[in-house]
Order: sequence, then C-alpha cells, then structure tokens
Amino acid sequence: MGNFRNIMNILLVEDDQRISSFLLKGLSEAGYTMTLADSGEKAREILHTYDFDIILMDIMLPGLDGMQLTQIIRFKGNYTPILVLSALNSPDDKIKMLDLGADDYLSKPFHFEELISRIKALTRRNKLSYQKEDNQLSCGSITVDTDLHKVTQNDKEIEFSPTEYKLFTFLMENKNKVLSRTQILHNVWGIDFDSSTNVVDVYISYVRNKIDESEQKIIHTVKGTGYLIKD
Repeated sequence: MGNFRNIMNILLVEDDQRISSFLLKGLSEAGYTMTLADSGEKAREILHTYDFDIILMDIMLPGLDGMQLTQIIRFKGNYTPILVLSALNSPDDKIKMLDLGADDYLSKPFHFEELISRIKALTRRNKLSYQKEDNQLSCGSITVDTDLHKVTQNDKEIEFSPTEYKLFTFLMENKNKVLSRTQILHNVWGIDFDSSTNVVDVYISYVRNKIDESEQKIIHTVKGTGYLIKD
C-alpha cells in the first residue's frame, strides 16, 4: 500500500464542486497535500491503494454515501481519523456517524479556521496513540489491545461498536481517575453537545451490558461527577 509521510495527506470526499474547490484551494495553501474523491466509490478505490493522515467526508454523496463508506473503512480495519463535514446537523445525525466510526463532526457552514483546528487536533491525537509504547490496557479480567482495537474478558472477545470502544478505551487509559461527563463527551464524541444530554450515561449502560462485572465491578459511577475504571 502506498504511503506518503513527509507532509500531511488529506483525502477529501465531497461531491459539491463549489465546496471541494474552496477546500482544496484553502487547505493546499495551508500546506496540506490534497486528494479529492467526488463519490464514495472513488474514495473506496483510493483508500485501497493509498494511506492518508485524515479523511474529510460529506455524508450526502451519490451512490455510496458517507455512512456506508465509514462502515466499510472501519470494517476493513482502517482507523484513519474521519472528520465529517455535513449540512446535516441534528444530534441524531452526529451520534449515528460517530457510532459508525467517525471521529469528529463539523456542521456546514463552518469557519475555515475551525476546520484547520479540528484537523490538527484529530491528527495530533492519532499520532499520540501510535506513539504509546504499551498497546495493552488492562483491568482485572479485561484487556484492550489498542493496535487491534480488540477488547477481551477472560480470553473472550467483547463486541463493541466504534463509539463503545472509544468510550471504554478512554476510561481504561485514565484508569483510577474520575472523568466528568464533559471530559468524556469532548474526548469520545469530539463535538459540543448540550451539557444536559444523557448520551454518556446511555453509552455507559451499553458498555456495562456487554462486560461481566459479576466478579469485580469495573466501571464505577461517581455521583454528580462522572465515571471511572479502577482496579
């Protein structure tokens, strides 16, 4: 598979020529190397051959749409950060894309400076995860392999959705530390939800239903604050 690592390479998946021209020009001038796919099918073909530092993706694409493409990318074990750029801006649309494996979501129209900031944050986070020496996180009978994105308990694999995996891994990476709901929202969902949303509590319950806490409680609720995993 081709690999360009000297400068940051971005794949833009966008069928609106006006928007793609604006982004290609602006991001190229900002120093990024840009590749355009104007359909989900073209993006799938390009990703089969080349690696990228980040993917900027619209949802409403002709043929293979952004949701289907995200599922395919993650199913193939490609964990390149995906930043969704979409005119769909309801919380349900955002949650669905993030649950399918996207890393962040920016609603159109957006400020170009914010796009640059999101790109930097996502690629920085991704590089830090690759720089970690220990790819194994553990607590009691549960182990997370961050290279394979695999969670096992007593040698049996737990089937987590992408968002459940990100939530559980974030808690594991901060073992023995209380994390507030706001911290969890920011780091797992990467977007600013209304602070009154219960999405964190809902996903904590999803995760708890998939792990066995009969012998040892893994995820602890800290009333009025948030959650933590502790030995």
